[in-house]
Amino acid sequence: MTDMTHCEMIPEKALEWHQAGKAAIIATVVETWGSAPRRIGGQLVVSGSGEMEGSVSGGCVEGAVIFEALEALEGKTSKLLEYGVSDGDAFAVGLACGGTIRVLLEPIGAVLPEEMLAQIVELRKTRVAFAYVVNVRTGERRLERDGFKERLRLDRSGLEEDQETFVGVHNPPLRLVIVGGVHIAQSLSPMARLAGFEPIIVDPREGFGSADRFPGDRIINEWPDEALAQIGRDSRTALVLLTHDPKLDDPALEFGLGSEYFYIGALGSKRTHAKRVERFEKKGYSQDQIGRICGPVGLNIGSATPAEIAVSILAQMVEKLRTGP
Repeated sequence: MTDMTHCEMIPEKALEWHQAGKAAIIATVVETWGSAPRRIGGQLVVSGSGEMEGSVSGGCVEGAVIFEALEALEGKTSKLLEYGVSDGDAFAVGLACGGTIRVLLEPIGAVLPEEMLAQIVELRKTRVAFAYVVNVRTGERRLERDGFKERLRLDRSGLEEDQETFVGVHNPPLRLVIVGGVHIAQSLSPMARLAGFEPIIVDPREGFGSADRFPGDRIINEWPDEALAQIGRDSRTALVLLTHDPKLDDPALEFGLGSEYFYIGALGSKRTHAKRVERFEKKGYSQDQIGRICGPVGLNIGSATPAEIAVSILAQMVEKLRTGP
């Protein structure tokens, strides 16, 4: 159970089917060895009538899991399954060699309480990061918002050292707020989407922030600090400033420095950034606060074109997300 790009909307679909009287069971990959075709935390939901959504193996053992899931649903019991994926089956789903996966089956209501599933859905809806913790031997389960910080930061579900406690990470979907609908933004937005981020374009200038320039993206044509107040301050959001205009960039920076954003980047030369630092020092910001700003933005890979600059920005965002400040 990682962010919604990995576990899709499985808890939401399970709750919907259960409350509609269809019955539902969630299958979760809790452990893998070798080149298993689905990362730990991958999920599949199956209804009592055989409907399914999601995946635990990319197709290798889906049929067997569904069969076992329907039996567990009928028997109202939890099951821990283990499958070996042959080299041939692994190759069919794009892997070089086979592996092994363990899958936990949890019928909704009989095993995973409806109230707990509803709480999971609500926490996900409100962009709260948390862990679903279940002992695969005893069936004891709970939700934790304050523990497993490293797992949450790394999006890393898995078994603890006791080999019994499975920690399913639920992180809000990643977002990228781009202030300034400029040429670089037109390259960065689709790249970020491919990497699992939801792009949000902020630009009060409707000629820059338009649906024609950013088809399919959420666009907010308001002053940056006002737009960011709508978006929120959580740690699963990255902020990139591309306008070159302090009148637009600085209000966004001030909001960002008061947020939990995991990444803040600002376009500009070293000279431009030095002036930016000077402005914020005069405003009373500390060196630690100002140090959160990645400027000049992006990794130094010799980028020349807007698309290359976008690559360097996205790479730096991922670096901060996965390795920390």
